Amino acid sequence: MNIADIAVPEYVEVDVDERLAKVRSIFERENPKGIIVADDGEYAGVVGEKQLMRSRMEDDTKVSAVMKPAPSVDRHEDVRETARLLVEGDVKIAPVYEGEKLYGIITVDQILEAVLDSLDAITVGQIATEDVIGISEKDSVGRAINRLRENGVSRLPVLNEDGDLVGVVTTNDIVEFVVRDHERQGSGDRAGDIDRMLDIPVYDIMSSPVVTATEDETAQAVVERMFDNDVSGLVVTPEGADTVAGMVTKTDVLRALTFTEQDSMDVQITNVDLLEGTSREHIVESIEQVADKYAAMHVIHAHVRLHAHKEKLRGTPLIQCQIRLRTNEGQVGGSGEGYGAEHAFHVALDKLERNVLEIKGVNADEEYRGQLLRKLGEL
Repeated sequence: MNIADIAVPEYVEVDVDERLAKVRSIFERENPKGIIVADDGEYAGVVGEKQLMRSRMEDDTKVSAVMKPAPSVDRHEDVRETARLLVEGDVKIAPVYEGEKLYGIITVDQILEAVLDSLDAITVGQIATEDVIGISEKDSVGRAINRLRENGVSRLPVLNEDGDLVGVVTTNDIVEFVVRDHERQGSGDRAGDIDRMLDIPVYDIMSSPVVTATEDETAQAVVERMFDNDVSGLVVTPEGADTVAGMVTKTDVLRALTFTEQDSMDVQITNVDLLEGTSREHIVESIEQVADKYAAMHVIHAHVRLHAHKEKLRGTPLIQCQIRLRTNEGQVGGSGEGYGAEHAFHVALDKLERNVLEIKGVNADEEYRGQLLRKLGEL
């Protein structure tokens, strides 16, 4: 299947010189999945709510300061390849070209709607993220914003003192709260207003009750639930419990569309534009070497996610790297930080190797235990 009949010619476009205040109001008023940014009528990039949340810039700042490059897609491109481009670019929207002419846009939602009937073969347990970043209901909105930025995520499960799930706070919740509060306050001491808003507890702006999923549900069922509730992700909980077991998002489902049955390892890199000082080939080879240390582990899919912090050392940004392997032994991952993509990747790779070897040790212990019990049974 290609995207010829999926891509749409209608989209929201702003100029590179547009003020962030105008862009924020567009998100509030029209709730688009993303906005195309043009420079003198030519495509220049995209901007989404995630970029606005990560920005501490004033309303008068030009949108060009926060826009993100997104891969251009041919109108007749394959759906699987388009999904890979969106995931690796860490974007929800991309421009679609017909020849050299900008035809329209393709979004994550458009792809998922088109392939919805084929998602019944994938379960939540196969694609959900297990290591979830959460926040306390008593923590401030300011702390929530910092946690969203630092971890490059768009939603946080909110927990009470007992560790039970009581809500979810998302970038959209915070954007709506800030815009709504500004409209209510009108003119005044804006710095004081912001300080006051950042001190408000997460409990006051979180979404509750929480829309959840269980590990044995199909991707088709959870995507339909996301569409019905107008959300981009669900908290995964054990059946009948209020604890957090994981998180499944539209991006996780989109990533599953890129899984292949090839003999070579399928590796996907989010924010591939941060790969400086290393290469995709080096990353794939390094992960394969780690996986080969435990031959019984078959890696079905590997996901490497890079996220740049503002901090720099002699011009080199501090990079956070997360590696997650989907294997026949379940999910295993590793994460780390370093200056530059290569350093960050190898810190994460070392952690991944320790976790892989730990699985090997656990399985070896179980095998030894079984042998011992059989010998005892023979006595």
